[in-house]
Amino acid sequence: MNYGLAAKRAEYARNAVLSASPARLLTMLYDRLLLDLVRAEEAQQNANWPVASENLIHAQAIITELLGTLKTDVWDGAENLQAIYTYSLSALVNANVGRNAKLTRECIDLLEPLRLAWHEAAAQIPAAASAPFAGAVPSAAGVPGGVLGVG
Repeated sequence: MNYGLAAKRAEYARNAVLSASPARLLTMLYDRLLLDLVRAEEAQQNANWPVASENLIHAQAIITELLGTLKTDVWDGAENLQAIYTYSLSALVNANVGRNAKLTRECIDLLEPLRLAWHEAAAQIPAAASAPFAGAVPSAAGVPGGVLGVG
């Protein structure tokens, strides 16, 4: 493996996260969350428990980050989103402990429409005017690179 190239890719990814607008950061988090869940479900179906667990734990870290930075006093829908995150977090823990691919699929089905909705919302606003995202996602500086898989 070319470690110089890998280091450059990691640096590029870190810079992309640090320079991302709140809207872009939120869509990046959701993209990675769903990628983790799809990978976990596939690994569960193949009884590859270490890979499934790794991806489920990473998905839990993303949801924990989203949940921990959600400002429920900023917009009306935040409490409902908080409930979805809380439920998903619990379901993913149970999916991991119980090796239950159905729970993983349930979370995919629950979170994928949110991912698509955030992408649609992000596409409709200029990068500088991402106020609707202010209560839904942390600033780029507040998101650990590891949550997006870049650290």
